[in-house]
Amino acid sequence: MKSKLFLTMALAALSVALPVMAQAPAAKTTDRGKDTATKKKTAVEAAPAPTERDIADARSKGMVWVNTNTKVYHKEGEFYGKTKKGKFMAEDDAKKAGFRAAQEPVAKKAKTDVKK
Repeated sequence: MKSKLFLTMALAALSVALPVMAQAPAAKTTDRGKDTATKKKTAVEAAPAPTERDIADARSKGMVWVNTNTKVYHKEGEFYGKTKKGKFMAEDDAKKAGFRAAQEPVAKKAKTDVKK
């Protein structure tokens, strides 16, 4: 009888302890007590999208648009200043930071039906 009671109590204690032990480790905090992972994420999300004027100014200065997700930079085209996460940089700085140039879209050749 005592062994059944002991076993029941041990199982009850484990059922309470296991969810606590299975939790992810706590995130690192700064000296101010803020979560560093959350701080970085909000800093990236908080950056507003560039306006048309910002895009025109950067283009006139010869800057490229760096897509920080894909590590690709755009000199011009439909993605210049338009990707969700990115920033303007000088092309040399982008190359030094490890970004690569975006591939230009290849124009499709017109099909020609030449019969002999």
